[in-house]
Amino acid sequence: MSHPFAELTPDLVLDAVESLGYLSDARVLALNSYENRVYQVGIEDEQPLIAKFYRPARWSDEAIREEHAFAAELAERDVPVVAPLTRDGETLFSHAGFRFALFPRRGGRAPEPGNLEHLYRLGQLLGRLHGVGAMHPFAHREALTVEHFGHASLATLLEGGFVPAALLPAYESVARDLLARLDRLFADTRYTPIRLHGDCHPGNLLCRDDAFHIVDLDDCRMGPALQDLWMMLAGDRQERLGQLAELVEGYQEFHDFDARQLPLLEGLRALRLLHYSAWLARRWDDPAFPRSFSWFGSERYWGEQVLILREQCAALDEEPLRLY
Repeated sequence: MSHPFAELTPDLVLDAVESLGYLSDARVLALNSYENRVYQVGIEDEQPLIAKFYRPARWSDEAIREEHAFAAELAERDVPVVAPLTRDGETLFSHAGFRFALFPRRGGRAPEPGNLEHLYRLGQLLGRLHGVGAMHPFAHREALTVEHFGHASLATLLEGGFVPAALLPAYESVARDLLARLDRLFADTRYTPIRLHGDCHPGNLLCRDDAFHIVDLDDCRMGPALQDLWMMLAGDRQERLGQLAELVEGYQEFHDFDARQLPLLEGLRALRLLHYSAWLARRWDDPAFPRSFSWFGSERYWGEQVLILREQCAALDEEPLRLY
């Protein structure tokens, strides 16, 4: 069976970029990306551009344009973000059946884990991001909910037969127990959904010339603000308490942080775990995935997942992190 990017050759990438009036120097470098395909393309007498080709059928055109509009809105308010380039008022283009966008090249390094100075500055950046994100909702992008990230993920794994038979009863049992807990947790916790980055791990907040900037809004969606903060935290409870305090102190310079959502932290981690396994399952017909994630489907992987989900159930019983 042909996979979604089977026809996306280097020549097609160059043709797509040149169709917008750029003159390439014929250099194409594939960058590390699985969900979409991303390339650095050399341009004659100019800085290289980044060409992002969207996975077919994942997002609608309206949803992609909404991502681009969010990036433009952030940039207009001086929030440092890598926004798509515009040609004749458009940011989403099509060539040979592929949708793509172009971005300026802007590299950087990820923040240092546990670095309190970095966390304070990241808090400022995320507060600015959420100050804009809270202004109005998305209309076309999927929200972060227990249904979408949890129940739908488990259905994908069970219906597709991805869990080895020997581990299926244990995995299904702990996943269903966890989802029941998450249903109650999200129903009982008050928060106001806002527009989020959505996949705010440290690799998507890069530092260059001593300033942080935001990259890759591909997973932006509606959800609790905490989703963009919790992946900044690492270490034991005391370390995370100190990190959270520093992060929120910077955040609140630009946007109010609603501490009532803090009980969601371990629930959001649980949803990410379920969603990640389902993401691999949904992309298994793309040859890049079996090559890069060969351990997926092994009994060892699913045995580890059973233990990890049990640990998440236990984490939900612990006292949530609090601001003092």
